[in-house]
Amino acid sequence: MSLPSNNLAYLGVVAALVSAVIHLYLAPVVMGFDPTTGVLFYLNAAGWVVGATLFFTRYWRRELHLVAAGYAVLTIVAYVAMGGPTNSMAIASKVAEAVVALVAGYLYAAE
Repeated sequence: MSLPSNNLAYLGVVAALVSAVIHLYLAPVVMGFDPTTGVLFYLNAAGWVVGATLFFTRYWRRELHLVAAGYAVLTIVAYVAMGGPTNSMAIASKVAEAVVALVAGYLYAAE
């Protein structure tokens, strides 16, 4: 296990896990009316959990900050492109993902 040297990294991890929890919470509901989107919700949550876990391992590299930022931006763009609903859970998830993108970009530049 490897702990980050910059405390701001913990904000990024928490934001990623917030988005994961929101997607895991909503996925079963979404599966009821759109199975494809429901599966995407599960995959999104898995991506955040895997990324957050990888961050604390010796396998984490500086370049993966760009992958995390890109993943966060991609999820926001996909939400907008798919015409996602505007509700408190969606907004909270997108804010969390924006935080991940900003923190990851900062950490990439700072290292």
